[in-house]
Amino acid sequence: MKSRSNPWFVLALCAIGLVWVGPYLWMLSTSFKSLDELVRAPAYPLPSALRFAAYREALSAVPVWRYMLNTVVMAAAIALSQIALALPAGYALGKLRFRGRGATMALVLACLVVPAQVTFVPVFTMLGPLGLVNTMTALVLPFAVSAFGTFLVRQAMLAIPDELIEAARLDGASEFTIVYRVLGPLVTPTLSALCLFSFVYHYNDYFWPLMMTTDDSVRTLPLAVALLREQGTGVRWHVVMAGNVLMSLPVLALFAVAQRRILRAVTARALA
Repeated sequence: MKSRSNPWFVLALCAIGLVWVGPYLWMLSTSFKSLDELVRAPAYPLPSALRFAAYREALSAVPVWRYMLNTVVMAAAIALSQIALALPAGYALGKLRFRGRGATMALVLACLVVPAQVTFVPVFTMLGPLGLVNTMTALVLPFAVSAFGTFLVRQAMLAIPDELIEAARLDGASEFTIVYRVLGPLVTPTLSALCLFSFVYHYNDYFWPLMMTTDDSVRTLPLAVALLREQGTGVRWHVVMAGNVLMSLPVLALFAVAQRRILRAVTARALA
């Protein structure tokens, strides 16, 4: 407590926070500048006036709101699917005793080191003949199961006493009820963290939507920002930054909602 009241400690925390927030503030400042102002003084941090022309140009150049809706639906569907499937998988690996459990856990851990780009070709060849290319299903289905989410939930399940599960079974609860109605609320901070990690990762994903989409019907926001950068003879950084600001709004809103649960989970881990 004494260190927290130390002004040097507070100053150091503010400096660290500025390092993290600095790029976003620079992006926000650039989005309010004009092209002439960027060419004349590109390194000057503050705009001479608040101009919203870059936002109007970004919204008129590409269908940003449609791209944002596609991105939010895709990322939310992936996050919810991963939570729904990680709960029973983490429960089975953490609380059930069966032959091959160690090998199964080793396989889950091995999946953590395999990037999605490595499996792109076989997944694409499976989805292509089914006519799923350029559909929302192709964006969600390959990521519906998360090895990271399974590992995260399994670790949270290990901290829950087995007596609680046995008591639920004695009361006649089914395995479905135990997983989703008894254990699910107990690992809510972990599920909130998994939801945030998954949503942010897939919300910002550029590679997979680029490979699996061909028109505006299911394209996502990272592709919209790339289109803003490619239009014209030069890079209009103020328009690109305005697109980035619009793109970051849903993620900031989600973090504002989930930050209490995440901080509660981190505090609980630290105290344990």
